[in-house]
Amino acid sequence: MSDRYIDFANSSLGRQVVRRVGLPAPLRLQRWISGQSRPVDGALLVGGGPLLAQALPALQRLGNELYANGEGVALPAWNAALTSKLKALVFDASDLQRPEQLIALRNFFQPALGHLDSCPHIVVLGRAPESLSDPFAASIQRSLEGFTRSLGKEVRRGGTVQLLYVGEGAEAQLEGALRFFLSPKSAYVSGQVLRLSRTAAEVKDWTRPLAGKKALVTGASRGIGAAIAETLARDGAEVTLLDVPAVTTALEALAARLGGHSLALDICAEDAPQQLVQALSGGVDIVVHNAGITRDKTLAKMSEALWNSVIDVNLLAPQRLTQALLDAGTLRNDGRVVLIASISGIAGNLGQTNYAVSKAGLIGLAQAWAPILGERGITLNAVAPGFIETQMTAAIPFTIREAGRRMNSMSQGGLPQDVAEAVAWFAQPSSGGVSGQVLRVCGQSLLGA
Repeated sequence: MSDRYIDFANSSLGRQVVRRVGLPAPLRLQRWISGQSRPVDGALLVGGGPLLAQALPALQRLGNELYANGEGVALPAWNAALTSKLKALVFDASDLQRPEQLIALRNFFQPALGHLDSCPHIVVLGRAPESLSDPFAASIQRSLEGFTRSLGKEVRRGGTVQLLYVGEGAEAQLEGALRFFLSPKSAYVSGQVLRLSRTAAEVKDWTRPLAGKKALVTGASRGIGAAIAETLARDGAEVTLLDVPAVTTALEALAARLGGHSLALDICAEDAPQQLVQALSGGVDIVVHNAGITRDKTLAKMSEALWNSVIDVNLLAPQRLTQALLDAGTLRNDGRVVLIASISGIAGNLGQTNYAVSKAGLIGLAQAWAPILGERGITLNAVAPGFIETQMTAAIPFTIREAGRRMNSMSQGGLPQDVAEAVAWFAQPSSGGVSGQVLRVCGQSLLGA
């Protein structure tokens, strides 16, 4: 669906008008293009503490131009007058332990902000506050969340800012995370805080990180589900696409194009778990629960049928199907389960009590189940999209649709590809140290946390 305001704001006349009137001036976000050689297409500036020395080999594989702003890293010194504009920044704040040390954030970022390229990506590294015994050090590490979320609202120009808390021994997992968060794959992800833990899993080929894996995507015939299936296939997975029998033709066509398999199945049917286990008798490594519906009414007008239909599809079915795959041993050890939640499950939304409770339930499922499944090396995470341009959002009344598009740091809606890239990152072997977490794909929406 076309966003006419972005078209206007990026035209010659539009740029003049929005500047004079003070309207938002969103840039067209740069997204990943298949065949792109490096995650960072431009200059990468690093600075800060001891994690950088461990991450340096990975950083050198991300881009062609690397510079340091400070001592302790064996890289050329950054000179704003002589180097190209900055496409990515990484600052290691993991050794900050006292209030007076926080000035290091200002000293690194302030000179760089005036030299950013369009759609830059920024990552701050830290240590999880709960892992620190010193309460003052924990306080300082927690303060990084306020800094990164505020910087995400200041950087503009289509930029993103994330905070990665790196656990002891998880330094080797930084490459996978940095490849995602410093690249156009995370174009619509900003203001996020994630924790990386130790994992032995590695990616052998970054051009096809899911090679040899088998994946299931529900609700896969169109929209976000189709984009997820396409992205997993692009990354090397053999995909099985599941959707309701009514869309069998579209489902089979997409599966054929991706070299995958189609499965027409009502996930709410009484025997759906058994049918799914039988269809996946060869086992599965990646399960993406994308199927979902909305039946919007205020609670005062919500019928029992509308309530139950949403709960059954959005929450009950993922629980039943995942349990069946686990019980049958169909979901292999070191598997990946990704639940498509929503920012409505975090912030709530008018007229969506049924939808919000179902999506919040998925987040709760990820958080509660992750420690248990971790014994088998299985991760369980949730992706929470914000306003994504789909057929569903195209049907929203104009004023509400425009509010949804503009009420985020990027002043625009996301694309199905943005959700798909987040799912694909969670599905990678190198993301085995990330579980029970929620990643919002919402352009740093003003709604919710």
